Amino acid sequence: MRTKAKKRLLLVVSMVFTGFLVVTIRLSYVMIAQADKYLSLAKNLHQRDREIKAPRGNIYDRNGVNIASNKAVYSISVIYSQVTDREKVIKILSENLLIDESLIRKKVYKNSVREKIKSNVEKSIADRIRRYKLEGIKVDEDYKRVYPYDKLASKVLGFTGGDNQGILGLEVFYDKYLKGKTGKIRTLTDGKGVEIDGAYEEREEPVSGNDLYTSLDVNLQNYAVQACRKVKKEKKAKQVSMILMNPQNGEIYAMVNEPEYNLNKPFSLSAQKRARNSKKQQEYLNKKWRNSCLNDTYEPGSVFKIITATAGLEFSKVQVNDHFNCPGFRIVEDRKIRCHKVGGHGSETFKEGVMNSCNPVFMDVGARVGVDGMYQTFKKLGLFEKTGIDLAGEASSIMHQKKNVGAVELATMSFGQSIQITPLQLLRAVSAVINGGKLVTPHFGVYLQTQDGTKQKFFTYKTKKHVIKKETSETMKELLEAVVSDGSGKNCKIEGFSIGGKTATSEKLPRGNGKYISSFLGFAKAKNPTIIGIVLIDEPYGTYYGGTIAAPVMKSVFKVALPYMGIYKEYTPDKKEP
Repeated sequence: MRTKAKKRLLLVVSMVFTGFLVVTIRLSYVMIAQADKYLSLAKNLHQRDREIKAPRGNIYDRNGVNIASNKAVYSISVIYSQVTDREKVIKILSENLLIDESLIRKKVYKNSVREKIKSNVEKSIADRIRRYKLEGIKVDEDYKRVYPYDKLASKVLGFTGGDNQGILGLEVFYDKYLKGKTGKIRTLTDGKGVEIDGAYEEREEPVSGNDLYTSLDVNLQNYAVQACRKVKKEKKAKQVSMILMNPQNGEIYAMVNEPEYNLNKPFSLSAQKRARNSKKQQEYLNKKWRNSCLNDTYEPGSVFKIITATAGLEFSKVQVNDHFNCPGFRIVEDRKIRCHKVGGHGSETFKEGVMNSCNPVFMDVGARVGVDGMYQTFKKLGLFEKTGIDLAGEASSIMHQKKNVGAVELATMSFGQSIQITPLQLLRAVSAVINGGKLVTPHFGVYLQTQDGTKQKFFTYKTKKHVIKKETSETMKELLEAVVSDGSGKNCKIEGFSIGGKTATSEKLPRGNGKYISSFLGFAKAKNPTIIGIVLIDEPYGTYYGGTIAAPVMKSVFKVALPYMGIYKEYTPDKKEP
């Protein structure tokens, strides 16, 4: 019996010793090998981080005019563990922030480290809340995006969300450069999570975002807006759009989609468009924010004849003085396709056909070039690809598959029907036609600058050279100048200036609905273009011909824009040098 007892005692002692040894080894491991880990965990129990928002970078036009900046505001939040009188907090915050008590109650009673009550609170209101000295309520400095010009270039600039992140336009495309780096304040807390007054604070300063300098010109944008707004009202149009660009490098001076919206109130809707259905309301907002210059495609109509003429010259299928005959229509297979002039233009040269915007002439040229030649030209001029602009949501062109293009499709394509492209794609393609054959990338971003004025980054954009021959470009400039000086675009003629251009009147689908898009594309100087523009009037009431109502709009913009840009008269009324 005694031997058995000794054995049991030895077993118990061994087990106790083994357990003690395991605990000692584990404790040593925790205290030595994992000391840093548990020190960090202990610190985290007694430390709290609060964000310090970084000021968002400003956006400037090409002349250094501020078009998007920041305003100091405040955010109000609650720390559950520090609140002593919850009902008092709910009542005071509801009265001052104009928020329903039930919404605030949910956050005040939520057992979490920190709950944000409201952002973008004005200084006067934040100061009033501070004076109540409510325990558990934090008032932190924040920034709100403001737009000094309200509606100007709204569908280009876009806007930011509640936490100042980019949502649309340039704000979202350049968000990673504009947003900066958030800082933080680290404070000590007691065992209950309450911040200790006067305790040491660690502070990591925020880094401001970079400023973005753009090619947009506030003055040119204003000129364009005024012209678009005027014709929209006169013609009771659904919408009027305009783009002004440098055809040599793709810098966009102005982009208008009238009506624009107030950037400082981007979510506001008229009483008629406020819907109980949130999905329907979002549809209204999306439509309001839509940039038709690049988000929507349309049939370009006669402006597209520039592309057909270019293809004809490139493939040597037509010469300027070649003769054609227009009886007012062409029979293509089983179709009778009419010219806009019912009685026809009769005998005319190719140059006269361009000046007259004669459909049969361009159907003949398209037939001579053929499907392969036309599609090669489309590809060279970038019509099968997006332009690459620094804005989101760009639409793709809608074209027939080459194998499905018959004689009728080829004929209608030749004068700008049965294809759909964006206004920006068309402007880019024509820029290559008139700048000597250089396919540029339309863009707004020019460079970034830090808050201390150091230029940080210059943006570069893809360019394709020699997409058409220089000789073709020179001939096209002469032809398009003749359109304005003596042809269908004469309503854009400005005495003393050489201007090239092309009119268009596009019937919207479905055919026969009586709805049109009237447009005009123009550029100056004709021999060495430094500005190119396109204007589109969507569903004008009454007269709808592009040469009659769209060309004068571009004329009104060019009359002020050309002298503003330092483009002076090239000749006097007697054709002499000024």
